[in-house]
Amino acid sequence: MKIAAIDLGTNTFHLIIAKKNGSSFQIIYKTNEPVRLGEDITKDNLIIPIAFERGINCLKEFKNILEKYNVVTVKTTATSGIRSAINGQEFVNASKLIAGIEINIIDGEEEAQLIYEGVKLSGAISGKSLIMDIGGGSTEFILCDEEKLIWKKSYNIGAARLMQKFFKSDPINTIDKNLIFEHLVNELKELKVICDKHQPKTLIGSAGAFETFTAMIYPDLNVATINIAELPLSAYKKLASELINSSHEERTQMKNLIPLRVDMIVMAALQTNYIIENLGIQEIKLSTYDLKMGVLKSLCN
Repeated sequence: MKIAAIDLGTNTFHLIIAKKNGSSFQIIYKTNEPVRLGEDITKDNLIIPIAFERGINCLKEFKNILEKYNVVTVKTTATSGIRSAINGQEFVNASKLIAGIEINIIDGEEEAQLIYEGVKLSGAISGKSLIMDIGGGSTEFILCDEEKLIWKKSYNIGAARLMQKFFKSDPINTIDKNLIFEHLVNELKELKVICDKHQPKTLIGSAGAFETFTAMIYPDLNVATINIAELPLSAYKKLASELINSSHEERTQMKNLIPLRVDMIVMAALQTNYIIENLGIQEIKLSTYDLKMGVLKSLCN
């Protein structure tokens, strides 16, 4: 039996197909498209027409792939970009009518739960850890250990949102950086309190920007072939400094930095720096397993 998960992120749409074997599964196909559904979304809180069209066209392509693989069960999840847009439900309706794909808009709590389930499958969790998933629209934090999820929350501080609101200089200047820092301090008060109490030492980055950090730190590593990786703190800090202090043009020339993330990676680095510097983090890990894997796991229960 073949199952599939479609993850409709604010920046990227993902499709992953697996063969179900009882309560487990084996990946047989995966792809993603940089749809940029959240383009200019912070202006009027709308999916703009050109992004709307890109999204529906991508889902039509995904539908063709699903039919080619004779997929029996599909779960499509929509996160921050669609759930917060005024015309998000209109996009959901168009997806069903035009592409034949039914979308489930999930809230931040369910999103964080699915991320936890996905990361847990990777084997990255060892001891008390803080999972961080930086999306385009939102960033999820999950405090956990290998036995249980302790606390979770989704914040509307995704890289695309921060970029559209604060990234006004090139390279980003001190004023913009300070505005982002103040915004994070205000938004993440509850996270600071819970982490001061539980004191996680390990930060686990869930796919996305952390895959880019890893690929740039280890240029000869094929990130697509691994489940987890350790990122030396010193190597991460050096890379983050280079990213934050570089211009857009300089970043376009950096190896393993994909076009979609050329500017958003600066926002991701600033967020990650804030977490490391304010929460007592001593090590960073990558989990390439994320929400999509959590969705697939849920289809095997």
